[in-house]
Amino acid sequence: MGSWVDSAEVLGSDLPLELSGTGNRRAVLMAALRDAVRSGRLAPGTRLPPYRSLAADLGLARNTVADAYAELVAEGWLAARQGSGTRVAERAAPVTPVAVAPAHRPCTPERAARPVHDLVQGRPDPSAFPRTAWLGSARRALAAAPDDAFGPGDPQGRPELRRALAGYLARVRGVRTGPERIVLCSGAAHGLRLLAQVVGGPWAAEEYGLPFHRDLLASHGVGTRPLGVDADGARVDGLNRRDRAVLLTPAHQFPTGGPLHAARRSAVVDWARATGGLVVEDDYDGEFRYDRQPVGAVQGLDPEHVVLLGSVSKSLSPTLRIGWMVLPRRLVGPVVAAKGDREQFSSATEQLTLADFVGSGAYDRQVRRMRQRHRRRRDLLVAALGRLAPHVRVTGIAAGLHAVLELPAGTERATVLAAGRLGLAVEGLGAYLHPGAGSAARPGGVETPARDGLVVGYATPPEAGYPEALEVLCRALPPG
Repeated sequence: MGSWVDSAEVLGSDLPLELSGTGNRRAVLMAALRDAVRSGRLAPGTRLPPYRSLAADLGLARNTVADAYAELVAEGWLAARQGSGTRVAERAAPVTPVAVAPAHRPCTPERAARPVHDLVQGRPDPSAFPRTAWLGSARRALAAAPDDAFGPGDPQGRPELRRALAGYLARVRGVRTGPERIVLCSGAAHGLRLLAQVVGGPWAAEEYGLPFHRDLLASHGVGTRPLGVDADGARVDGLNRRDRAVLLTPAHQFPTGGPLHAARRSAVVDWARATGGLVVEDDYDGEFRYDRQPVGAVQGLDPEHVVLLGSVSKSLSPTLRIGWMVLPRRLVGPVVAAKGDREQFSSATEQLTLADFVGSGAYDRQVRRMRQRHRRRRDLLVAALGRLAPHVRVTGIAAGLHAVLELPAGTERATVLAAGRLGLAVEGLGAYLHPGAGSAARPGGVETPARDGLVVGYATPPEAGYPEALEVLCRALPPG
């Protein structure tokens, strides 16, 4: 073992590092590696020497270098993958000042450059996809696939995946079902489209929700009217006998956060039983909870009056295009008929791969891994706000992949525009408000003013760019 260099450039397996300082050796090495990445001397994708080699060249203990690598991986500076060693992570480009447009040609959002940072909700970081485990499942699934898997598809979906999902959903989400009541689709939107065709309208929907879902229903002749939302979730006491169905996000109201209160869960099931209506439960991120006990699906209260919609868009990738509907028995036949005679939306081989992925326990491991990752990102968001914008209140953080930042009245639009000028894509809470929201949405005609806020998706950015995205976010917020 050589001696420690206080301030000298040394070559560690042809890796030039500037080691300076006399403090903790791990901290000094980490600072040198950060500086090398920050300055561009270590480009994204560069493979670093094995920690044993670097330790020998620098005269450090192996554990010191190994710990430094591990901590820099956790911070997002480095990336480690089995069989590929440790490399410099793909980092987002630094934020550059936006030039002031000439007075005769004002700068508009339409002319804005592509954002440097993305905090828009709903898009998990694609680098988190479990490639190795998925490849293993694909190989096993193809090797065991029956011949009929390569012929015309069953519109209800592969029985292997329906069996795997029935067991998983019962165990994890408290769903009461069998494979015969599950119909596979290409995602929640596809499921909604089929239900619109079969059930008809009108529907009630939470006053805050995805505009895409409302537009999709409208395109199939199903109008929606808004139900008020408060701290206990949707105001289901606003339902009436004319509503054919109600679209809810009970596990984690989208996007305001929080589960539907137990009394309201019972009340909406009572409404469905009394009127023959249908509860459509969008279980978009029910597996991701952090500071509370798991909340089971409403479907478990009454499988004959509740449809549960789910997909792998948040847990794996939206590109897989695999979702499911857990249906009342009376709707299975009509939904399958509406879907068509042949499966045209989800690849049978991907369905078989997902069946193996779920059955082997790899899906559980992926969810646990992503839960830890998202919780850490949420904690970093809360910490950044506490440090740089303590006047801003953050809500809806006990579960899910996004948070809501409450803003002073009248500041939402200006804040979104300010973020855009800084190279940050983020959405205002108002973008999710039903256009018909108002006094008609609330029993008693009591109108609640629209809330100003930001919907911050903390699952989206790459690991390396996330800390900088948070700093830019805090700079865009209105002062306290």
